[in-house]
Amino acid sequence: MSDQARETREALGARLRGFRKDAGFSSGRAFAAATGWQESKVSRIENGKQNASEEDIRLWCQMTGHEADLPDLVATLRHIDEMWMEWRRQLQDGAENRQKKSLPLYQKTRVFRIWEPDIIWGTIQTASYAETVFEEVSNFHETPADTEAAVAKRLERQKYLYEGGRIFNVLLGEQALYSNHGGSEVMRAQLDRLLAVLALPRLSLGIVPRSTPLALWLGHGFAMFDDRLVMVETYSAEISVTQPGEIGLYRKAFELHRQSAVYGQSARDLILTAIEHFDRMGRKSRG
Repeated sequence: MSDQARETREALGARLRGFRKDAGFSSGRAFAAATGWQESKVSRIENGKQNASEEDIRLWCQMTGHEADLPDLVATLRHIDEMWMEWRRQLQDGAENRQKKSLPLYQKTRVFRIWEPDIIWGTIQTASYAETVFEEVSNFHETPADTEAAVAKRLERQKYLYEGGRIFNVLLGEQALYSNHGGSEVMRAQLDRLLAVLALPRLSLGIVPRSTPLALWLGHGFAMFDDRLVMVETYSAEISVTQPGEIGLYRKAFELHRQSAVYGQSARDLILTAIEHFDRMGRKSRG
């Protein structure tokens, strides 16, 4: 869980503790007896160690006479939930709906900062590369495979590369050029796509060479939307970071990675070398 989600959950617990005490329940044990809960549950919720459900919040407000605070508390609870969304829950109906959610965010963002150390960023993926990635995700999480629909929605994001005054600052680790998703033909086409996007006027594509001295460990990938939101993907969940202090750290990380990146012809040369690698692989497999 991100620091902001944890802090918000702890603040919610402290507020509920205040409600309990104001209502005359001097201890968690007394409140647990009145609600029929375990005392440990009351303690975990009040100390931010456990997520309360909406039904828990509703009962808490009823027992303490704070029904008027219920809408605000439920909104807070849902916000915490949005900060940490388990992939299995997000993808329970397939990946298309998750891709749809990105479109409004892309529409209202003006400056993007993208860091992907070992995979090609989704908005500049080819259809075949994206198809492979979605199939990997579906297999890993054992969720419905709506690959064709998900790919279509992902490719729809590409229109924002050409519309409006958006600026895309994209950094890839050199490993992203070699992480083999789909085989040599898919990778060859994807790398050709990277050569093409180098010419886009609103997109700045830098590559961090594998052998370059680093200003910061590579870490995990993230997408930063203006200065208001950072999205981080882990194996288990997607994290939304909105706390200004945390966002500042991600911006600092991006700038440190940018110091290690190469651009222009140097980036093109790295891509061409990777293309040669997959050309050799393809010839070898055919021979």
